[in-house]
This record gives sequence, structure tokens and C-alpha cells, in this order.
Amino acid sequence: MSAQKDCEFLVKRARELVPDDPCAAKAWLITARTLYPADFNIQYEMYIIERNAERTTSAGRLLYDMFINFPEQPIVWREISVITAALRSDSQDKHAQFLRGLFETLPGRVQCEMLLKATEQCFNTLEKAEMLLLLLKRFPESVVQHGVNLGETLLEAEVSENVETPVNCFRKLFVCDVLPLVINNMDMRLPASLMQKYMLKAAEFYIGYVTRGPSPDVQIQGSKEGGSLKSPSVSRGSQRYVIDGLSEKSSVVAEPWERLLDILAVVGVRCEWQGDKGQRSYVDMLQRVKELCRYLPGLEGDTRSRCCSQVVICAALVLFRSAFLYVSAVQPALFQAVNALSSGPWILVEDLSSVYNDVEVERGAVKHAHKKRKLADGREKTMSSDDEEGLGKGRGRHILVNKTEMPSWSETLESFRTARESWDLLHSHDGLETEFKKICASWKTDSWLWFRIFLSDMIIYQGQYRKALSSLHQMAAVQQPQPGQQSPSGQTSLEHHRALIQQASCHYALGEYRMACEKLLDVVSGLVPPNHESTKTPEDQGRVKTKTRKGNDLRLLPCTSKAVLPFCLQLMLACFKLRAFTDNRDDLSLGHVVVLLQYDWPQGEMLFLKAVDKICQQGSFQYENFFNYVTNIDMLEEFAYLRTPEGGRIQLELLPNQGMLIKHHTVTRGITKGVKEDFRLAMERQVSRCGENLLNVLHRFCINEKIIIIQSLP
Repeated sequence: MSAQKDCEFLVKRARELVPDDPCAAKAWLITARTLYPADFNIQYEMYIIERNAERTTSAGRLLYDMFINFPEQPIVWREISVITAALRSDSQDKHAQFLRGLFETLPGRVQCEMLLKATEQCFNTLEKAEMLLLLLKRFPESVVQHGVNLGETLLEAEVSENVETPVNCFRKLFVCDVLPLVINNMDMRLPASLMQKYMLKAAEFYIGYVTRGPSPDVQIQGSKEGGSLKSPSVSRGSQRYVIDGLSEKSSVVAEPWERLLDILAVVGVRCEWQGDKGQRSYVDMLQRVKELCRYLPGLEGDTRSRCCSQVVICAALVLFRSAFLYVSAVQPALFQAVNALSSGPWILVEDLSSVYNDVEVERGAVKHAHKKRKLADGREKTMSSDDEEGLGKGRGRHILVNKTEMPSWSETLESFRTARESWDLLHSHDGLETEFKKICASWKTDSWLWFRIFLSDMIIYQGQYRKALSSLHQMAAVQQPQPGQQSPSGQTSLEHHRALIQQASCHYALGEYRMACEKLLDVVSGLVPPNHESTKTPEDQGRVKTKTRKGNDLRLLPCTSKAVLPFCLQLMLACFKLRAFTDNRDDLSLGHVVVLLQYDWPQGEMLFLKAVDKICQQGSFQYENFFNYVTNIDMLEEFAYLRTPEGGRIQLELLPNQGMLIKHHTVTRGITKGVKEDFRLAMERQVSRCGENLLNVLHRFCINEKIIIIQSLP
């Protein structure tokens, strides 16, 4: 009892001396330790004095003594846990740095033992994993014993915690920290199946990380300049992304695609894959597996399955990366909210450059509209609406794009081409397709909206419009307008209309003009027409003068009111054009064509004169909406001329109810004269409207006449 009291007295006396005379305090404790070497409190007090004075070497020596002599003391473990927490943290404050320095003074064997025992004291899986990771990084020889177990523990924790996304704290530690240590340790013999399983876990994490949707934080922090297309790592706007359970700093993954390629290179060597070992780019990798594919049918057994795995994993990674690069250019709001305002989204649609060309339609074309695909320049290609192979799977189709509006156009189209090539390769053999489908099922790629956008565009490119329509319907179901993604004119819905616009384009390509117009009019009703009609850029003016294209080209259209409204008007014109110029008389369709030809005047002048010729041949023309929507001065002059003797005294019924009046009063010259007077006054009024914003007029036409427009198509 007295010894205990003596120890307490000595410690108390030393503690009192610390503020005024630390050397005296130290002397008391050295004496006490000599007298009572087995007393823990004396050693602990000595340690506290050295630690508080931040004397690294002496504090380290005392901690080592306590760890060896008093391993069961809870206070020692509390101290060790503070030090290991400092080792795990990113903190740069002075005390944390001191604690890390203190740990470094301990002998390696003790560090290793301390970390192992500290790991055993942890009950939280994440904390335990981080602790063990410290051990593996400091003592690579321990990877053989603990590496795979740690990896499996993290993957099991992911399952037991019911984590909804592969981008979680357990997978992040596994992929970014544990996996590189395991696969680069050549003392470990790992089966190829396990390596491939780990490879796919890493790929799923990195792809999920790169393609994650914008969080509210990102929108506030978003910078105007996104990450460059070539290296879609973390853009400055998305730095605020935090993975649940990790710090902000630990949540950042730099150069994810490059890291994935590094892992793939190591796995390839260890699984004895074919080809050169230093694969440095995704494009090279695709070329290599394409060559491998040529030998696949002749292989059997293990060689075949090894080759199959190599082709599927490599081609799938190229596919997802290229598809991501393409979609991040055409629909950036899915990935980095605010940056979307400066570029995109873009929509892949039929190119309508040739909509104003002449229509030399064979007679009877309209009767068999469902059997033929009308090409925009008027030629036809016979095909059943269900048999879309007639388009030659889209080989050699051009995609036109305004290069000034999309500066990265060549990289974007190249990514689209590479992704299509990878997709074709993965579907070139049954064995490859089966393995690829397993990956897609396990990753739930069906729920990836961004990938569905790529697939829809690819199917459209292939000309498989029926299939494209079903893909677009699936997409419309999951695609809601992004919160906070508003264009300057407040059109939140524009991006949501993307699928509708593509559906309209597909229906048009299939010759289903009524369906096409229904979709278009739904889109137009949600648009606000631009205040000013866009002025033509030199490129726009030049492009229509080029030679008539094949007619099955595609165009990447900016998803803005300024571009979408004109596209809708041109597509409606294309739908009515063929109907208006058949032998059968259809004044309603012809009238719609005249209204729609006003846009982009005088591009449609030649077609308008053709319409005038048709009216002259008929000798009469009835279109009661004429004065509501025709404000083009050249057209008004032409119609006024048709009434004159020189113009052929064509009977024009362009005023509402004018037909009724003429039918009832054919004998009464006064009424006919009155009708002429009404026509003249209406013309004069109309001339005064020539300055009206044409897009407003045509927008009103689409909204007010929606039912008539749809009903006038079979």
C-alpha cells in the first residue's frame, strides 16, 4: 500500500514541477522509475511530458517501452489509436505531423505488430480496413498474408451493407488501394478467374465514378470550364463530390481511365493474355483484340476461354469509355451540371439539308407510303417498315455537325465510331456476346441513362428505326428534366424533348409522317420561339448550295430552341412535301407546305414556284388559313398576281368562309365583287404584317392548327 502511495506522490510532485521547472520534473520521474520500474503510471507520466513537449525521439522510446512492458493497458491502446488515426488522416496540422514522426521512430517490427494489434481492436469494417491498409503499404511482405483477405472483406462489406452504388467507400478502398498492392505483388499466385473478377470490380467502380450524376454541391461549385474531353477525370466543378464514409480529399480519384488501363495492363500480363505487354491506349487495345478475334473460331479449351475473356474485357472497356466520351459531349448535363450551359445537349437526327430540293416522286408514291422510305431529296428506296436491314446497317453514313458550334466535333464523332466498332466486335461471336451480356447484367447497365442514349443513337445510325423507337421509349420513361439544368430562356423541358425529337425523326425515316408530326407538335408546344430570327453564318449559307447528298445522312442538332424549332418546321415540311405534290389534289397539304416554306426563305423558293405551278394547273386553290400565317412579301405578291388576268385569274379561296359565300352567290355579281374587295383589303393588311417575327408566326401555326395538321396526314 505504501509503495503505491509513494508512486502516486512522486508522479504528483513531478506534475506540479512541469510548468516551472520541466528538468526537475524529469529528474523526479527518472528517480521514481529507478525505484519502481514496474509501475505503469510513472512511465506514462514521463511519456506525457515528452509528448506534450513534442520531443519525437524520447516520446517514441517511451511509447515503445510501454508497448513492450504494458501491452494490456487500455491507456496505451488509446494513445496508439490516436497515432494510427493521425497516420490515416490527411491532416497537415503540426500535432498530426508530430504523431506521424513519433511513429516513425519505432522499430519496424514494433510498427508492424502495433498496426496488427490496433487492427484487431477495431470493430468498424472501414476503420479496420484502413488500419490494415497502413500495414500493407508500410510492410509489402504482409500483402501475401493479408492482401486477398482484406479485399474479400471489403467486397463482402459492400454486400452486407446493401450499398446501392459501386461508387462507395468499401469499393474505393478495394480498387484504389488494396487491388494495386495485390496484383503488383509477384510473390502471390492468383488464379486468372480471381484476377478477372477483381478487374471487373475495378472497371465498374471507375466507370461509375466517371459517369456519376451531378450533385447539388457540384452545381453550386461548377466551373465554366469542364475537364477536357480527352481526359475525363474530375473536372474542377465536380471536385466537391464526396463518397459516403470518406473525406472529401479521399473521395477524389485522379485520372480514372488511366488508372483502369494500368490495372488492365498488369492483369493482362498475369493472366497471360496475347499481344504486346505495354498497352498504352484504349484505341490500340481495340485494334489488338480485333486481330485476336480472327483466330477465335480455330481455338479450343483453355486457350479459347482465355482469349474470349481478353477480347470481352478489353472491348467492353473501350466501348464504355468511348460511349461515355460521346455522351459527355452530346449530353453533358448528365455528368457535370453547370458546364452543360456552355455546350450541348445535341440530338442525332435525320439530316434535312435537302428538304428544299425538287420532288420528282413517282406516281402513286403516297398510296404505298408505308412500303417505301422517302429520302429527303425525293428519291425513294423500297423497303418494308419492319425490314430495316435495307439501309445497309448504316455503313458509310455521314454525320453532319456545325463545326463552329461544336469545337470538339472530330473527337466526338471518333468516340462514337470507336464505341460502335467495339459493340460490333462484342456481338460478332456468340461466345463473346454471352460473356458481355453477363457483365452488363451484373453492372445493371440497363439503368444507365447515359448508355441508353448512346445505344439509341447507335441504332439510329444503323438505320434500325423500329428498334430505335423502342429504345427511345425506354429512355423517355427514365429521363426526367435535370434539376437546375435550365437554359437561359428557362426551357427546362428542352432536354426532356430530346427523345421525342428523335422519335419524330425515326417515324419520318419509316414513312410514318402522321406519327412524326404528332411528336413534333408535342415538342413545339413546349418551346418558346427565339426573340430574333437567327442570322445565317457563312457556313449555314454555304451548306445548302452543296451537291445533293445521298439523302440518308444524319445531323447532330444542338438542343436549343433556336435550332429545334427550325428542325421541327423542316421535318413537318418534309412530311407534307411528298403529299402536296402528287397527282391527287390536296389543297390542305399544299397550303401547309406554303406556310412552312417561309422559314429559311429564299431556300424554298424553287419548291414554292412548283406549288404555284400546281395551283395554276388546278385553276383554283382553297386554304382558309392563308392570311393567318403567310406573311412573306414575295409569296403575297405571287398570290396577288394569280388573281389578275395575266396570272390566269386563278380562283383563290383564302379567306375564312369565302367558299360558302361564293357557292351561295355565284349569280350575284355584287357579292363576287365584294369577295374581290375583301381579298384586296386582306392582302393590304397582310403586307403590313411582313415585319412580324416569322418564328412566332410559325410557332402559332403549329400550336393553333395542331389538330388540322395531324388529321391532314393519313
